[in-house]
Amino acid sequence: MDTQNKNNSIAAKPRSKRKASFLILLLVIICFAVGGYFYYLTYLKFYQSTDDAYVNGNLVTLTPEIAGTVTTVMPDEGDFVKKGQVLVELDSNDTQIALQEAEAKLGSKVREVRSLYATADNFKAKVAASQVKYRQAVNDYNRRKHLVEKGAISKEDLNHYLDTVDATRSELKASQEALKMTLALVDNTVLKSHPGIKSAVANLRQSYLTNIRTKIVAPVSGYVAKRAVQLGSRVQPGTPLMVIVPLHQVWVDANFKESQMKDMRIGQPVTLTSDLYGEKVVYKGEVESLGIGTGSAFSLLPAQNASGNWIKIVQRLPVKIRLDDANQDKYPLRIGLSMLAEVSIKNTDGKLLSVEPKTTPSYSTDVYTDALSQVDSIVTKILHDNLGMPDVTLDAPTDVTPAKSEAASDKAMTSTQSAK
Repeated sequence: MDTQNKNNSIAAKPRSKRKASFLILLLVIICFAVGGYFYYLTYLKFYQSTDDAYVNGNLVTLTPEIAGTVTTVMPDEGDFVKKGQVLVELDSNDTQIALQEAEAKLGSKVREVRSLYATADNFKAKVAASQVKYRQAVNDYNRRKHLVEKGAISKEDLNHYLDTVDATRSELKASQEALKMTLALVDNTVLKSHPGIKSAVANLRQSYLTNIRTKIVAPVSGYVAKRAVQLGSRVQPGTPLMVIVPLHQVWVDANFKESQMKDMRIGQPVTLTSDLYGEKVVYKGEVESLGIGTGSAFSLLPAQNASGNWIKIVQRLPVKIRLDDANQDKYPLRIGLSMLAEVSIKNTDGKLLSVEPKTTPSYSTDVYTDALSQVDSIVTKILHDNLGMPDVTLDAPTDVTPAKSEAASDKAMTSTQSAK
């Protein structure tokens, strides 16, 4: 009997141990479940993450504005270049000759226009002299036509005075017509604003621009990638020479599932890590914009789901994340690197889409704005060297007009015919 009780007690001990182990395991599972649920309520619920994220940035393609032969290539791939630095030079012999020719044409045009102004002044003087002669001839005729009746002078002498009136009137008309033709070229202008000179100046500016464009400069600071230009190659406008990547202008394009986008807003903070540097290097950023459409919607051949054989696939929307962390200086990101992005969606006060248009450019460069600053000094020097005199505004001729002269002549002719 004692032996049987002893065996029963020994058999009961393993069962009690298994029961205790089961209870402990159940308790652990419950604790994990409660802890996981609590972790979800306090943390996971307010974060959305994806590893479908990649570094993107501006790829500034360097292209020539004129055709030419490459004579110099300064940087190579991976080199850092500064904004405004000369990267590629083209053969400038032809452009320098064209520039010198434009300078010569401007100087010649200045002298030509000066001669037009001088000719106009000369014709003004001739018109004034012809007016004096014509008036004098008319007065002489009017004084002597009454003397014929008295027999003081003969009709033949009076006809000579009348011929003088006709001759001086013709001379006055010729001078006035010549003055009109000259004034049509220079009237109401000064030398510097004359259309001929302005055209020559514009031609000089274009030649100057063409010449300086043989030196191709970097529009932005950054690192050289995809260098395609080679020495001696003939390039045309728009030919890609190399790509400049400004690494301080990179951002992250993260593709989230559409089910993750419900509470995502512009301005929400983002934490990012890269596969390149690992989890110890953390980047900070914020949501800059939410995608307007999925990638497949803007593909060359969009998906057609109108057929009967249709399988629903979860779509992803691109989210642009602006990086604002100083770690980029110490740990620079390259274009195309994989990233892990985690967005905090706790604060949903932001907007889904931007509603205000931008009033300032997102990106700009000023390396081309001062291209014509030096050509102005060249134009001023050429004008000064060929001007020789201050600008003078020519006025229209005054005093006697052809109409008055013709009226006086007609009156004289009438008087003469009456006398005859």
